Amino acid sequence: MPTVPEKYVVADLQDALLKQLYPTVTVWNRLEGRPRRADFDRALKAEVRDALWMLTKQWQIGEFFADDAGSPIFAKVLMRNSPLTKYQPAGGTTEDFDASVPLEAKAEQRSIEWEWNGNKMRFDLRAQLGRLWRKLLIDSGLGNYQSKYLVRYPVELPVRDRTSDYLYAHRRSWQQYAALAGRTIDGGDLYQYLISDSAHHASDGIALVAPADGGSLDALGVEFVAWFRAEYYEPTQEHAWKPQYLEYQFACSAPQAGAEIVLAADEYAQGHIDWYSFDKNSGVKGLEGKTSPAAATDALTVTPFIPTPVAFEGMPDPRWWALEDRKTDFGSVSPATTDLPQLLLMEFGLVYANDWFLVPFRLPAATLARVEGLVVTNNFGERFWIVAAGTGIDDNWHRWGMFQMSAENNPKAAADSSLLLPPATAYTLDGEPLEEIELARDEVANMVWAIERTIPSVTGAGRPGKDEARETLQYQQQLVAAGVDPVVPYSAAIAYLAMTSVPEHWIPFPPVHVPGSIRETQLQRSRMLRIIERDPNPPVKIPPRTTLMREGLDSNPKVSYFVHEEEVPRAGIQVTESFRRTRWTKGQAFVWLGVQKKTGRGERSSGLAFDAIVDTKFTGRK
Repeated sequence: MPTVPEKYVVADLQDALLKQLYPTVTVWNRLEGRPRRADFDRALKAEVRDALWMLTKQWQIGEFFADDAGSPIFAKVLMRNSPLTKYQPAGGTTEDFDASVPLEAKAEQRSIEWEWNGNKMRFDLRAQLGRLWRKLLIDSGLGNYQSKYLVRYPVELPVRDRTSDYLYAHRRSWQQYAALAGRTIDGGDLYQYLISDSAHHASDGIALVAPADGGSLDALGVEFVAWFRAEYYEPTQEHAWKPQYLEYQFACSAPQAGAEIVLAADEYAQGHIDWYSFDKNSGVKGLEGKTSPAAATDALTVTPFIPTPVAFEGMPDPRWWALEDRKTDFGSVSPATTDLPQLLLMEFGLVYANDWFLVPFRLPAATLARVEGLVVTNNFGERFWIVAAGTGIDDNWHRWGMFQMSAENNPKAAADSSLLLPPATAYTLDGEPLEEIELARDEVANMVWAIERTIPSVTGAGRPGKDEARETLQYQQQLVAAGVDPVVPYSAAIAYLAMTSVPEHWIPFPPVHVPGSIRETQLQRSRMLRIIERDPNPPVKIPPRTTLMREGLDSNPKVSYFVHEEEVPRAGIQVTESFRRTRWTKGQAFVWLGVQKKTGRGERSSGLAFDAIVDTKFTGRK
């Protein structure tokens, strides 16, 4: 038998491979079938003729190593259910939690403003209510009172002057206003009169044909108010809306294990309420500082289950040598580094696909639930006490959990594994924006601008703010030009400008110091001046046209409006107000006026400058 030459003998093969001492040493880490013919038909069939080869391949990749892991076959859950019992808007009084109303409608509702700067607005709703009142009169046999209410609550065109630019400067608004004038009962004035005082009645100021008609008219007035309140969900006071933050703030509470758990939503403006809208407020013992004892409905229930393996399309097949379908192609998923949901999905599908079991549990809405205990029995008869994955200190970054609320005032406290199911809507229909504000930073002018992109018109619908601003300025310029004599055109080549102008729908918010601080600043609403050439009157301050930016201007006396500096990031924010509608659990419809906030479009430049020399067009005048 021939011997192997010594130069081909490797004493330590592992060391030779690591140090690459012998380049001729060949290592195979992949086995492939190699057909002996050019025809691939038989090779593509992947015929298996050697069962021993299959067994050795399974042995090679460790398939025969037993893990001795059992599968769960039975589970018992101890669940604590605590209904939400209290609701408190920020700055308001605590009230009983009403689960018959969507929480979005309860928190977002804003009052419908019927006037702007002392002038009537929302003539779409005024006409709708006027038509309703006519119908009620006719159906009740009191149609002869229509003319009397038309005189009592008329729609009249204002005098055409510089104070009525909100109407006459805009052709479409004036046309619709003129079409209603003298023909329609102002239902908005009637509604406001009836709700302003409980002693007011629909028959007040109406000459009765018969004394008995007064009671009938008053009864119609009650029905009239009830219809509007059923049609539009409107608050008596807006406590949840915080103008200085441009967000909603409110809190709910639920009894749990003898204590009152306060759940605070301090930064809500997304338009949809869910568990992530709340934080557990550990700094208070209860709403209004009162400790609420555990209610009788704070119940513990023990429920047995049979765990069900989680299955999804494209998951790895548990059978050996079985091929998965191609309905889910993980290779086509290309998430960004910050796209956490897709990354979690891929990790679940590729790593933990066979290790998840589902234990269903039905919970009612408006409930704070917590798993007090979970016992699982596997097929070997072993019983395990399962601890929640999110346990630990609340601010521990190693802790992992889903659907868990953070601690608001005590990050060093133990993490709360409770699950909140708020009575939130599944889907909401949002109307066209009535108001849309963009708050953007202007670094050159060193201020923030509130750009009224959409403003409410006289008719009630939203109109582009730039169009309304341009038409208003043109209307004022025409009135000024009609009242003064023409002047000699300016013929110099240059001109001095003390200050450049900006569009009238841009509202300045310069930074000012917070009272008592020389470092902290906040944003204060200001107003630009409307400067018209040859205007004999002093320049007037341009008023905001949106209710969001008129905060404090309609009060007596007027109040300054401030926005916190940190609420306007570098990207800016967009705030939108519109009517929202949804169906609730019993089929009833809710319509309310709500506000939503989202990230803006970046910085803006107003072009505002001071003390500038500009070129002018030479007129050729001698």
